[in-house]
Amino acid sequence: MYKLLACTCAVRARGASGRWQQRAAMSDRAQVLFDGIRQGDRAALARGITLVESTRADHQQQARELVSACVGLERKRRTLRIGLTGTPGVGKSTFIEAFGMLLLSKGHRVSVLAVDPSSSRSGGSILGDKTRMQDLSVADGAYVRPSPSRGSLGGVARNTLDSIILTEASGYDICLVETVGVGQSETMVSDMVDMFVLLLQPGSGDELQGVKRGIMELADLVVINKADGALAIPAKLTRTEIMNALHLMVPRRNSWTPKVVRASAVTGFNLERVWETVELYFAKLQESGEWDGLRAAQQEKWMWREVTNLLLTRLNRDPKVRKFALTLQADVVNGVVPPGIAAEQIVDKFLTSYR
Repeated sequence: MYKLLACTCAVRARGASGRWQQRAAMSDRAQVLFDGIRQGDRAALARGITLVESTRADHQQQARELVSACVGLERKRRTLRIGLTGTPGVGKSTFIEAFGMLLLSKGHRVSVLAVDPSSSRSGGSILGDKTRMQDLSVADGAYVRPSPSRGSLGGVARNTLDSIILTEASGYDICLVETVGVGQSETMVSDMVDMFVLLLQPGSGDELQGVKRGIMELADLVVINKADGALAIPAKLTRTEIMNALHLMVPRRNSWTPKVVRASAVTGFNLERVWETVELYFAKLQESGEWDGLRAAQQEKWMWREVTNLLLTRLNRDPKVRKFALTLQADVVNGVVPPGIAAEQIVDKFLTSYR
């Protein structure tokens, strides 16, 4: 058995050498939540995640304080971040519940961030993943949190990475991120997790055609779910097809070749093997030193994504820019001004307002 979780991962605030350092003081609300989160209080964790998901300006400030404090915590062991995606109907939630219960039996604390598609009218979750993980959601040592994607590209909510940080600060050593489902921009989830797992189902002749090549290339592990009963034989054929397809792709890790495992979340078939494969993957990453570089790349990519999000948010909140944009919008609709030129003028207007 690979003792990958025994390694020490000290996460400290930066020193005073001009780099980031933790705030000396937090607001009362952020401090109360921080104290509760680091003590493992699930209610405090839930309120903290609600805070980071809020779009109110005052809440966003408090959320930044909270996340900064959680990042500065020293941890005894490195956490695992695992993303899971798959075609609709593949049984992602069922698999996560069965797999999560297995991890709990091994002494791990598991958090599940299930990102649901959002209602276009209310903005809330419409699938209710938590209701489909009835055992895991009430189990000791587990925390299940469905979050609306609110139209976020990539199948993950904008603040999912902050939510991961909060769950880790609360003592959960394995975080499973379930995404909306395979789509054009689903690959964004791979930029916030250490391992990317693709779930497929057997017996579908169009299985490979229904999966974007880019997502297949990002998969560190492919699990053929529902490999039981009448689908046991088709699952073997699907595994062979997937393995042949992966041989034509360049592995994204120097120390790892993607694996394909048959499993059944309903019967529990091969779930142990899935976990052994996950352990082997992280052991290889740790031995090669790729893990540290992977986490650094995650932070860099999400920093620039957040820059883009913050610029767009502040642009929309500027009353002068919004008024100017509405005027240009009418000209674009009437065909007077091309969209590209209008966008450039809006950005220029926003930038000049800060000079």
